[in-house]
Amino acid sequence: MTTEPASRWPVPPPAGWTVDDLFTLPNLPPHTQLIDGSLVFVSPQRRSHGNVIDLLVCGLRTSLPAEFKVSREMTVILDKHNGPEPDVSVVRTDAITGPDQMSYQVRDVLLVVEVVTPESASRDHTTKPRKYAAAGIENFWRVEESGTSGKPVVHVYELDPVTEAYVHAGIHRDRIKVDRPYAIDIDLTAVDEL
Repeated sequence: MTTEPASRWPVPPPAGWTVDDLFTLPNLPPHTQLIDGSLVFVSPQRRSHGNVIDLLVCGLRTSLPAEFKVSREMTVILDKHNGPEPDVSVVRTDAITGPDQMSYQVRDVLLVVEVVTPESASRDHTTKPRKYAAAGIENFWRVEESGTSGKPVVHVYELDPVTEAYVHAGIHRDRIKVDRPYAIDIDLTAVDEL
């Protein structure tokens, strides 16, 4: 009779994990994030979460200027101990290094989008926006599911350079039409077609 080896959780070093560790530790689950030197494992996602991400990625690409690219679920390196993975990012085209790329530097990120799930609500409402703002990412969208219709509701935030914090710039329910970081117009009701 063979016994299965016991699963071993990685034991953090005294100063916490670094982004280098995030990319080199063996056997981490997909989409593991690094926040404040701690590894954050993400729960499996519902179909609706993926549909909202798909809708936003396609919509953002519709009017995308050549100098920008849209990516989904890529690590953004904020500093040595923080490598969150936003659901969607808009980055500078010259930040793309090739098909094996696993992360972006914060200086190349213009917009991050977090699609809130029950498991990620606290991080998406407080921890991540504070860290994105402190790192200088100018635009942040938090996407919630409407309690009545189940459709996405997009909360748009812009960075106030004086306070280095986000200010609420609008709530978008059926359509998001904004000019930052470029002209964007997405029909949010189209999520039903996915």
